[in-house]
Amino acid sequence: MFTQLLNKLKNSSYITLETTPGHSPKFSNVIEKLDSLGLDKLIDGFSTTDNPLAKLKYNALFAAKMLQDRFGKPVIATMSMRDRNIIALQSDLLGANDVDIRAILALTGDPAKLSDQPHVKGVFEGDSTLLLDIIACFNSSIDYAGKPFTVKPETIYPFSVVNSYAKNPKTLQKKMQKKIAKGALGIITQPVYDIENTKLLLELMETAKKESGINEADSTLILGVFPITKLRTAQFLASHVPGIDVPDIWIEKLRRANEISPEEEYKVGFELSKELFDSIKEIHPKIHLMTANQFEIARDILI
Repeated sequence: MFTQLLNKLKNSSYITLETTPGHSPKFSNVIEKLDSLGLDKLIDGFSTTDNPLAKLKYNALFAAKMLQDRFGKPVIATMSMRDRNIIALQSDLLGANDVDIRAILALTGDPAKLSDQPHVKGVFEGDSTLLLDIIACFNSSIDYAGKPFTVKPETIYPFSVVNSYAKNPKTLQKKMQKKIAKGALGIITQPVYDIENTKLLLELMETAKKESGINEADSTLILGVFPITKLRTAQFLASHVPGIDVPDIWIEKLRRANEISPEEEYKVGFELSKELFDSIKEIHPKIHLMTANQFEIARDILI
């Protein structure tokens, strides 16, 4: 299952869909929605998020297991450094390994101050590269302390993330190099909204692979796409989310549409997003689609 996903990542069209577990003891409603829309037939795999914005959600690893069992598609489970120390990280990896959740997206995590829970403090024993180091140890059949396991874990496939925009693009290249050196097989970008930005990221990735110091660096850039169908979403991303650049033309078109009607606003935003998705797919068909669980939009973008 995972080797097929990685083969598509390297050699073919590759599309994954992000799912966000809810503030609920049940994940089945998300699964039923995906099933009713036939989304599993339009993608190569799913991902599950891990308490984004430090808000309490259903566990990403359990959600990944449920998705994988239901659809027979590989799931990339996110693990955040914010909420776990080194013991908990390794314990979760061991349990996930035993139930075949073996594609892991390593994240540092959003600040704990954003949490909706009282008195929350972030753990942050390291950034996401620490988790990549732990995964490398597991793949060598030792724990992070260097102690051999009694049984060798099944191979874990690490993924990582990078911003899609920086005033100094060289900083993005350096982050890519660091994550390539740490073994990330796929590096997922924050959402992109411009083809020129897309081309720049691909150039930076190629340079990063050459300068990583690793012969034939085995890592692929995966372009994040987050459809925008509301002016307020575009304004929020442009003003409050570092590492994302929403073009002024998008905001202007959505503003004009917003003045006409909500329906026109949605229509214009969807058309911009669909055109972007199709253009990216022609240039570099390695895409991670994010819709904040608005799965009808995901289906309409994909078909």
